[in-house]
Amino acid sequence: MKVLIVGGTSALAQILKQTLSPFAEVSTAGRSNCDITLDIGTPADRIELPHGFDVVVNAAASFGVKTFEDMLRTECVNVLGVLKLCEACAKAEVKQLVLVSSIFAGLEPTSRFYNIYAESKRHSDEIARMYCESAGLPLTIVRPSQFYGTGAAQRKHQPFLTTLIDKAARNEEIVFYGSNDAKRNFIHVEDVAHAIALLVQRKIQGTFACMSTSNVSYTEVALAAIAAFGSSSTIRFDKDKPDIPDNIFPIDETLYRLLNWYPAVQIADGMRKEAAFRKGAA
Repeated sequence: MKVLIVGGTSALAQILKQTLSPFAEVSTAGRSNCDITLDIGTPADRIELPHGFDVVVNAAASFGVKTFEDMLRTECVNVLGVLKLCEACAKAEVKQLVLVSSIFAGLEPTSRFYNIYAESKRHSDEIARMYCESAGLPLTIVRPSQFYGTGAAQRKHQPFLTTLIDKAARNEEIVFYGSNDAKRNFIHVEDVAHAIALLVQRKIQGTFACMSTSNVSYTEVALAAIAAFGSSSTIRFDKDKPDIPDNIFPIDETLYRLLNWYPAVQIADGMRKEAAFRKGAA
């Protein structure tokens, strides 16, 4: 089996390549430092894939949410880029396209966390389904919750976890705003990669949430980090600040029941992995 990972320098792609390699010949595509030079943000007539790939996994994404330029880039990459990639896959006779979407694609506009990234992922999923159905291109959409991993490359899009872990590692006080012990759903990148690998192996099509089987509070995450680092950090809530709201979704285990597999890395395991990595790198 030959697999091409688009967005080949992304944090997920690095782990996914390792996970796919035992049973597939894996190549990467991206703007730089990849086997194939490819930018899905460029005009459609410049996007071409070589024939011979059984599966293409799109791990490319734009996360900008603030400025006009951010919003434009996010739409160009996450929506139009995906449409152009669908067309390129169809022309190259790819047998399965796997899109890495986001659980945020299910957010309603009334959510405090709804933004251009969430909307672009929703639109991306819809337009990919529309195109692939008409072109007869088998499509799998994976919607991970907030994923995190080990090492500096995995911290880019998780500033909250990065700050919390840094404070625990330095034995500093960990302060949360407000009095609400806010909840999140974090899934380890290794579990996301493993789920995608199983979907690829079994040629499963459809749209699936890929999330931890339990939501965790900020306090639970902090305590896990403190324990992992053997830290003397304490936890305090600054009740003079506004509460931080929960951002969780109903637990959906459909994917795991289908795969007969469940995520293996719980938050305490993830913190221990990061602590061991930092100690080894010291």
